[in-house]
Amino acid sequence: MILILAAISPLAACAGRRASQADTQYVARDVNTLYNAAKQQLDNRRYPQAAALFDEVERQHPYSIWARRAQLMSAFSYYLAKDHTKSIDSARRFLSIHPGNKDAPYAMYLIAINHYEQIEDVNRDQSITKQALDALGEVVRRYPETRFAADSRLKIDLVRDHLAGKEMEIGRFYQRRRQWLASVSRFRTVIDEYQTTTHTPEALMRLTESYLALGIPEEARKSAAVLGANYPGSKWYERAYELVQRHGGGTAAS
Repeated sequence: MILILAAISPLAACAGRRASQADTQYVARDVNTLYNAAKQQLDNRRYPQAAALFDEVERQHPYSIWARRAQLMSAFSYYLAKDHTKSIDSARRFLSIHPGNKDAPYAMYLIAINHYEQIEDVNRDQSITKQALDALGEVVRRYPETRFAADSRLKIDLVRDHLAGKEMEIGRFYQRRRQWLASVSRFRTVIDEYQTTTHTPEALMRLTESYLALGIPEEARKSAAVLGANYPGSKWYERAYELVQRHGGGTAAS
């Protein structure tokens, strides 16, 4: 939220009349009056009304210098109203019309943040999480030197950790059902695709469990060895080491 607020440059100040519900109705008005009515609604935290008025600025005065700013302010207002779909649509429209504008990084970041704030618990479908990851990655790829990219990198780490958590949830589910091949597949995904996340130590331990249950002690020892080499003091290595010793010993550390 701090980055988003900081990205909004100072707005024009003109008309001083009090905004009311009538402001959102269609009335032909000069651009300054209309824009400042929208800003007043925004300042009063009436975000849907502000968004509607910013849309009116663009509709009534499409060739005004304020139309471009109004597009972005509309996207921002919809974001504050938690209308993520309309916010994303407004930001995308801005990018399609003004791809080289100085505010393009902010518009793309706003799209990413809208996806990010819709991320569901790991027990739910994670399609929106993957969309957030893609959108954040696009900010970093296109605008690597901006403050938006810096924040996106931090959020990418959190999103990847979240996706790894989903894989762990499914892997543990398969373990409880004694579907060991399916659990191996999920824990291997964590290790191969999300190895820098906080879930990797547990994934290695669970992989050790699953390999032992499948009767593949050599693979179990390899997993435990990797765990011992990278996380020697963790509770997960202690459990993996104990499991390997209980199932015939051998080295569980490299």
